[in-house]
Order: sequence, then C-alpha cells, then structure tokens
Amino acid sequence: MIAICCEALKSHRVVELDYGLFTREVEVHAVGWTPIGYPAARVWQLKGGASGGERSGWKLLRLDEPATAILTQVHSAAPRRGYRRGDAGLDRIICEL
Repeated sequence: MIAICCEALKSHRVVELDYGLFTREVEVHAVGWTPIGYPAARVWQLKGGASGGERSGWKLLRLDEPATAILTQVHSAAPRRGYRRGDAGLDRIICEL
C-alpha cells in the first residue's frame, strides 16, 4: 500500500482504495507512519466511502485497512488547498508533495 501511494504521489494519479464493501478514490499528499505505528496517508478524498456518499475532503487514512490499492489513470489535482508539508498526523513521513 505504501509503495502504491508513494507512486501515485510521484506520478500525480488518483488511487482507488478497496475496503471490500466500499471504495474510496483519493489524491495522496503524504504517506508515513502514525505516532502509534500504523501506516497512513494524508489524502483528499474525491468520492466513495463507507456510506457511498461521504463528502470529499481531507482524511488521514490507515493503509493497513484497505484490501487493495489500485493506481488509476485519473490525474490528481494535488496539492489541494490547505495542504501543508510535514503533516502533524504522521510521526515519520516516507513521501510527500
């Protein structure tokens, strides 16, 4: 998951995260580890989510929860307004815009 998300960040492409019962389409802005040790990504969610109608916007998503991550051919509009390097939600950053 981490490698796919970092590749999406570098290639400016959207990632589709599949959770089995639902999917999320996201633009990756930063990838790393949370302070309690989970792999995570700061993303701008385009659409999808548990209810299928979740609003777009900022999310910090754990990367150990989706079953798969697919690098799409859709161009990412990252960085989105409000993005700041050095995300405080990530203790150790692996890749970021």
